[in-house]
Amino acid sequence: MCYDIKASLEAQLSKARRRGDKNAIEEIRRKLIPFTDLPLHHASGFSHPKLLIYPDRSPDYPEIATWGLVPHWVKDKLQLKKYWNNTLNARGETIFEKPSFRNSARNNRCIIYVDGFYEHHHYKGKTYPFYIYKKNGEPMALAGLWSEWLDDETGEMLNTFSIVTTEGNKLLSKIHNNPKIKGPRMPLILPKEIEDKWLEPVHDELDIKAIESLIESYPDNMLETHTVNRLRGKDYPGNVEEISDKFDYEELIY
Repeated sequence: MCYDIKASLEAQLSKARRRGDKNAIEEIRRKLIPFTDLPLHHASGFSHPKLLIYPDRSPDYPEIATWGLVPHWVKDKLQLKKYWNNTLNARGETIFEKPSFRNSARNNRCIIYVDGFYEHHHYKGKTYPFYIYKKNGEPMALAGLWSEWLDDETGEMLNTFSIVTTEGNKLLSKIHNNPKIKGPRMPLILPKEIEDKWLEPVHDELDIKAIESLIESYPDNMLETHTVNRLRGKDYPGNVEEISDKFDYEELIY
């Protein structure tokens, strides 16, 4: 799964920076960043943070979105709260089937740029957090789905997203061993050369197959990992810069 991420401002601006448009980057910093929760040295999806996504309708210019996809057919805030924590992730294998995601899978896909993600390992009744990131230090491009929801009571339009997940690779099979979850999972990390394909429009079944062909595990030999300090409970230091630093647990042999 992917419920915990690290998203620095530099990672979030990585695609905009590729274009070399300094005016656009400055505009994003001035007009968008103040309304997000960035930087997110550690953020849990269950806190529904606001960050930047690059949607198919504006692939080169990001939008602010809240983590936790709200389908357009949700009736009110009461129903929203019921669904919100269940749509932080979307299983890639079923995004074109599940009612919460199928409209977005066809029409509203996006990319979320992060530094890395955190995952918990279970060992002798305790959990130990790991930070997973790319060996070359570059940001990860995570595949996502987005949706707009109109609050009829206030007239507010809420832009939301979900992170697509896939089967975990060998590295994640060692870390993500939650006995309550079937099989290891990991976010769908898009290699740079196929990022734009995730945002291509869907017109027919062949286009759906093309999107589904992108849903694969990222090579484990291109990732690095280490244990970090607690991300839950009284020992959690909070959203501080050093949260992703290596932290050793003497009792954990890995």
